[in-house]
Parts: sequence; structure tokens; C-alpha cells
Amino acid sequence: MSTATVDDRVTAFVTDPLRMFIDGQWVEAASGKTFATPDPATGETLAQVAEGDATDIDRAVDAARRAFEEGPWSRLTPSERGRLIWRIGDLVLQHADELAQLESLDNGKPYAVARAADVPLAADLFHYMAGWATKIEGNTIDISVPFMPGANFHSYTLREPVGVVGQIIPWNFPLLMAAWKLGPALATGNCVVLKPAEQTPLSALRLAELIAEAGVPEGVVNVVPGYGETAGARLAAHPGVDKVAFTGSTEVGRLIVQAAAGNLKKLTLELGGKSPNIVFEDAEPGAIAGAANAIFFNHGQCCVAGSRLFVHQSRFDEVVEGVAEIARSIKLGPGMDADTQMGPLVSDEQLRRVTGYLESGRADGATTVVGGGRHGDRGYFVEPTVLTGAGADMRIVREEIFGPVVVAAPFQDLDEIAAAANATEYGLGAGIWTKDISKAHALAKKIRAGTVWINCYNVFDAALPFGGYKQSGWGREMGHEALNAYTEVKAVTTQL
Repeated sequence: MSTATVDDRVTAFVTDPLRMFIDGQWVEAASGKTFATPDPATGETLAQVAEGDATDIDRAVDAARRAFEEGPWSRLTPSERGRLIWRIGDLVLQHADELAQLESLDNGKPYAVARAADVPLAADLFHYMAGWATKIEGNTIDISVPFMPGANFHSYTLREPVGVVGQIIPWNFPLLMAAWKLGPALATGNCVVLKPAEQTPLSALRLAELIAEAGVPEGVVNVVPGYGETAGARLAAHPGVDKVAFTGSTEVGRLIVQAAAGNLKKLTLELGGKSPNIVFEDAEPGAIAGAANAIFFNHGQCCVAGSRLFVHQSRFDEVVEGVAEIARSIKLGPGMDADTQMGPLVSDEQLRRVTGYLESGRADGATTVVGGGRHGDRGYFVEPTVLTGAGADMRIVREEIFGPVVVAAPFQDLDEIAAAANATEYGLGAGIWTKDISKAHALAKKIRAGTVWINCYNVFDAALPFGGYKQSGWGREMGHEALNAYTEVKAVTTQL
């Protein structure tokens, strides 16, 4: 492991091979296989985890179906269901240090960041969604039926759970993404099969233990670690799954759409981004730190990372040098080291992806202001990087890098920047920095993105809907908007 400060409970948790959670039981993979999850700070094996495949997904879906149709879950009152979900949030907070350490070791992010942000946000999501369990409501509708004059009807709608939900989460915020998915699904009365990313399965498995401790009935939540091409593909295509919720790359999102076509299952997709971050000439000095946070937070492994930095010509040199100076000052190291500000990327595959983009940018003629390569020769570290002089057709401008790499370009006027901001197949996030709030709101309206931050960045809350336009996905996470994705609407009409 990366450090000697790891809690004894965490060490014990990762020491023995970790099993999957199906129907309230901890079980081996049907094949008996396991896979290694590495410590990204060293490349060494952190834990061995049961490798789920199609057979295990089948078992989990069957368990979820039984729990939905026969088990006690559907018979609980909304208030009872809400109290269980609230209890999950409480347990997450009670085990915050442990969960943050697992997140740091498995993902590479600094422990301090996981403890201050990921874990509290996950707990808050469960607490927020617990309140919605008693507020899933229908409507009464006074209908006319013109072809039946004189007839009298009583009509109303019910909002009911979809059923069995397959949830596939990414590796960049493993615990938080599990909470984003599980909270609304449970609040609306669904049962779940969750597949964590193969790179970061640990916090989801520990969360399953807390869900069982909270008293959630057997089969309601099942966690099956495994690879996307086996376990994930079967979950997406499974005829017994009524809905799939996926967070990940747009490329994989397209495969999920194809797989879901078999039984026309419902989908929500939170996919990639190439977010513009726009600094006007009248922006406060804090915009420089804001621009750095927008791209370097979570090592740039963030779907809304402000990876396209547009700066008004009059401030371009100042802002670029300011962001570069912050990049130079960032302390890289293992996530569990107290002085680490940026940990490693999550995997060797991700390291090769990001450094490949850096090589592509140099080959295409972009200028490296700072960074530009791998850091050290152990672990999966990449230097925080600022690039300039990139043409709009370069891969580093068009494609999602998913690393601590920002491409900066100057602009002159509002109309020009609106067009440049929207010149992407994505539409997930955007940032605007200006004292002129009227200008900020005018530009926010023009930007085609699901989230626009004004004079801030990376601000998330359980009550705020999150999702994207264009190829950044379908549907919304969080807020009351998320509840619609996990319910069906039934119309009931009685002639009186």
C-alpha cells in the first residue's frame, strides 16, 4: 500500500479476496475467478476481487426480481423505505475515514479530498433522496371525453417504480457515483444490480456491507464487480432488467444503447464532456485559481473538467501564466500522503491514454507551457499540463482527454466565444468568469450544456440536477429530476 497510515479496518478489508454481494449474501464468482485491483500510486496489487461474469449477473438479476416482486421491499411504506435510505447516509458518515481511505487507495485521489468531498456528498445524497421516498406523487385529472357526452369519470395517475435497474458506475468518483445511482433508485422503490468499475470496486463493496447493516432487505441491492465486456455487457442486455443507468465514456454509452435495444429498456446516460471555461476581461483575480481547479480537480479525471480554457485576449497571458504557476506548485504523490495535492491517474491504461494525447498535441504543433509528460517512473502520475497554440481541429481540443490537461485559447467578443464554446459534440458543463452578471446570464443561455457555473466551478449538490446535452448523455442525475428516470406513470380511469 501507499502509506503506513492506513486504518486497520481498511487493511483487514482488502487482505482477503473480496466477494460479490448477491441476494444479501457474500458469494464467490460462479467461475471462481478473481482479478487484481492495483494501487495506482505504485502499480502493485491492492486487493483481489471476485470476477463476475454473465452467470453472476443472471444470479443478481434473479435476486433483484424476487425482491421486487415477492420480497418485503415493495410492501414497506414510503416512510419505512425513507428511514432505511437515511440510515445508509448515516452509516456512510460514521465510516467516513474508512471509506475515504479505500477511495484514496483504489482510485489514487488524495485522502483529504475524498474525506472532505466525496464521502460527505455521498452521504448527503442518501439523506436527500430519503426525503423523497414519501413524496412520490401522482395527480388527479378532470377529463372531458368528447365522444361520450354526459359521462362522468374519475381519473388519476400513479407514479410507480420501474422495477429491476442495472447500474454501471465509473472509476473517477466510485463511492459518490454509487450514491448518485442508488439513492433515487431506492427512494422510488426499485431493486438494483450495481456493477462498479473494475478499476475501483472497493468502496462499492464496502457500501454494500453498510447497506446490509442499515437493514435493506436481501436482494434489493446487489453488487457484482467484473469487467465491462462480460458483466457490464450482460447487465446492459439482460431481458430481466427494466432500466440501465450508466456513467462513463460516450463510446461505451453507444454500446449500452445497442445492448438495451433488445427489450427496449429505459436508459439514462451520463457521458463525456469537453467543457469550455470562459474568462472575460473583467473577471476577478480568483478566476485564475478557478480555472486551475476546473481542470486539475480530481487529476482532470472529471467529466465536466474545464479542459478548454478561453480567455479574453487582454488577459490571456496573465491567466495562462497564473494557471501554469499553480500547475507547477501542485504536489504530486500517493493519495494517502498528507502533503499530496494530486494523486496518480487511476490505471496504466489511463496513463497511456493521457500521455498519448500529450504526444499528439506536440506532434500537431501545440505549445507546452508547463508539464507535458509522465511524472516519475513508479505509479501512474502525469504532470499538470497547460497547452496553447492548438488549432480547433486538433485531437487535444476536440476529444476528451480525462487527465490534468488544459488547452488555452484567446477570444475577443461574446458572439465569438458562444460559438467556440458550442463547437463540440459534447454539452455537459461550462464555466463563466465575469463581474457583469447580465453578460454572464446572456452567455449561459447561449451555451448548450447541462450545467453552467458563473464565477465558480465544480459546485455540486444533491438538489441540483446534473446531466448533459448532445453526446454528453440522456436524462439527469440528482435533484427531483432523477426521480422521473426511475418511475413509470400509470393512468387510471373509472366511470362513475
